[in-house]
Amino acid sequence: MLGAFYALLAAASFGLNNASARRGVIGGSAVQGLAITIPLGMLMFVPATIIAGEIGMWDAFTPLQWLFLSASGFAHFVWGRYFNIKSLEAIGTNLAGPVQQSQHPIALMLAIVFLGETLTPMKIVGILLIAMGPIVMLRQRSAAPKQAKPLFVPRMAEGYFHALMAGLGFGASPVLFAAGIGDSGLSMLGGLISFIAATFVVGLIVLLPGQLRDLRAMNRASIPWFLVTALATFSSQFFRYLALGIAPVTVVQPIQSLSLIFRSIFGYFISRDYERLDRGVYYGLALAFSGALVLAIGDEAVRRFVTLPPWLAGIAAWTWP
Repeated sequence: MLGAFYALLAAASFGLNNASARRGVIGGSAVQGLAITIPLGMLMFVPATIIAGEIGMWDAFTPLQWLFLSASGFAHFVWGRYFNIKSLEAIGTNLAGPVQQSQHPIALMLAIVFLGETLTPMKIVGILLIAMGPIVMLRQRSAAPKQAKPLFVPRMAEGYFHALMAGLGFGASPVLFAAGIGDSGLSMLGGLISFIAATFVVGLIVLLPGQLRDLRAMNRASIPWFLVTALATFSSQFFRYLALGIAPVTVVQPIQSLSLIFRSIFGYFISRDYERLDRGVYYGLALAFSGALVLAIGDEAVRRFVTLPPWLAGIAAWTWP
């Protein structure tokens, strides 16, 4: 229960993260967002690790665990966040959200392969519902009447590609993190190691030709929103790592799908002039959220509280592998 509560707080923080990042990239760039949010997030994690009493336990992890934690930091903070910000820039947070729910089937498949978890009928239903969300949005968009000179025109192909790439990074990250901390329970220290690795990579990116010039030319109006994003990044990862330290990936990851709701709420108040809001978006959000909810409920809860007919109980008991 506590792990689920932490995952819920992470989802709310991640929703604010996306809404503020969306506002920041209206006048900024993805690299600018990374250069501000990731190092600041790392600095905020240092006192959290000290307060948790884990700061001196570096040798608790093997070299392989260090590699997994570093890979988790790269997957989430560099790969995932870069493509996430690019997708927000191209299509906005409402359209990007359902596509990024691909992270849950990705995380589930990786957990099956590397962590020994299983695929069940309800998980298959959840995956299908998540996949239908973006399809419904595209169909509704093609049937919708054209607006005269809208303030924001989504670049759908570009945005969907970046959202899928972000989902790949976000989906791989919790599995890599779970493999990294193992049974140690050192979630804060593991999170700090992930942040350090990501900050190192971002530092290398900033040194590439033209990137320093891009940072110096940053729109001042974007800076406060990137600072809010940095705070939300720290908060979301703080609660996410706490959740992953005491609950399995297949519980934490689906609950974080509630960020779909939070990002739409925060986005409405922060940047609604730069979001697409119509029935297709709401249908897609509802389908993707329903799929995540099915994954979160799980087969065990259904069998415990619902009496199924024998033929359906047999189907519900199926697992793979």
